[in-house]
Amino acid sequence: MTLSTTPLHQQTFSLAHSTLAHLLATTENLIIIQDLDGVCMGLVKDPLTRRIDLGYVQATQAFDGHFYVLTNGEHIGQRGVNGIIERAGSTPPETGYLPGLAAGGVQWQTRSGAVSHPGVSGAELDFLTAVPERIKARLGEFFKRHDSGLSDEAIAQGIAASALNNVASPTANLNTLQGLLKTQPALYQQLQQEMAALMQDLLQSAVDQGLGDSFFVHFAPNLGRDDQGNELVWYADEDGSSLGTTDFQFMLRGAIKEAGVLALLNRYYHQRTGAYPLGADFNARSAPQRHEDLLALVEKFDPAQMPLMVGVGDTVTSQVVDGRVRRGGSDRNFLQLIQDIGRRLNSGNLVVYVDSSGGEVKRRPLTLETSDGTAWVTAGPGDPRDEAEPLTLNVVFPGGHPQYIEMFCAAAQQRQSGQ
Repeated sequence: MTLSTTPLHQQTFSLAHSTLAHLLATTENLIIIQDLDGVCMGLVKDPLTRRIDLGYVQATQAFDGHFYVLTNGEHIGQRGVNGIIERAGSTPPETGYLPGLAAGGVQWQTRSGAVSHPGVSGAELDFLTAVPERIKARLGEFFKRHDSGLSDEAIAQGIAASALNNVASPTANLNTLQGLLKTQPALYQQLQQEMAALMQDLLQSAVDQGLGDSFFVHFAPNLGRDDQGNELVWYADEDGSSLGTTDFQFMLRGAIKEAGVLALLNRYYHQRTGAYPLGADFNARSAPQRHEDLLALVEKFDPAQMPLMVGVGDTVTSQVVDGRVRRGGSDRNFLQLIQDIGRRLNSGNLVVYVDSSGGEVKRRPLTLETSDGTAWVTAGPGDPRDEAEPLTLNVVFPGGHPQYIEMFCAAAQQRQSGQ
């Protein structure tokens, strides 16, 4: 099979990693917007066990001013990425931290580690502080009501690993508990239902405290949104073939990754031109929520200054349920926005997908075929029955985050050497 001469943004499931590395190395007006878990770190059941390659963190400096993270995780706190970097090296780290937006787009960090929460009130942060304890309490009540066959010690450890005390996005992460209940898929589904109910109770508590417009719930992975714009829980199959939603995140309203794309692009333009196209105070919380409205904001950006945008993620799902296609995944919408911006402006934007199915969390892998030593991808991460998938994955990494990191570091080296 010969290498394609078609531009990468017109390809699907391309394995031309060296071509991508060269493009990243030689494009001056460039912005990389990248997820973290599953992209540059392996997916693990317990976030406290995550590890990061300091060589990769160092490589991001070659793209200083052109590289930003966009994650539903957080920079700070017990399970924040900053701590992972510090534990891998020194404090403060010689590599610097990873600049960009966390907590779905409401936690901004500079490379030096200065953190702020644009558009977030003290009352909202105070409410979020109490959420992890409510998650722990509800999990404890669930296991008191249901005979799981687990020891008290195993349950306690599972609960401790599942209640994530993130500052701006407290989360019930069920990966560890799912592992403990893997022979009891029906009980695990009941646990998912319990966490979904807790999220609704938290929303009602916010209403009771005068914060009814402050929060929403993010399910990862999910089955897209209903007609009211609320994300849909993906319940596990009772035969255990699909785990469905594992993360139940209580988020600040406006904390959606696609809004973060516009916030980052606004900062990028200011860096290059000295002006903010959307205003100096624009942030993810002040951004519109609808995809069409976000895309319309691109008209405020000078097309002559528009960078090549490269979005990198690993969570893109689709599932056919009762004959209806449900599309979700925490990276889907921000990648779709980057793709649509490129198509509207004919700027060649790229969507890069990293296959994280090799981690501890179950994911549908890419399907590969080989012939005469040459490999190609025949199917993506979505439901094969989803024949109208709108998101095109231009370049994919079947080898997961190690393969992506290898490409990224090669691109950084080329960029630094000017080759």
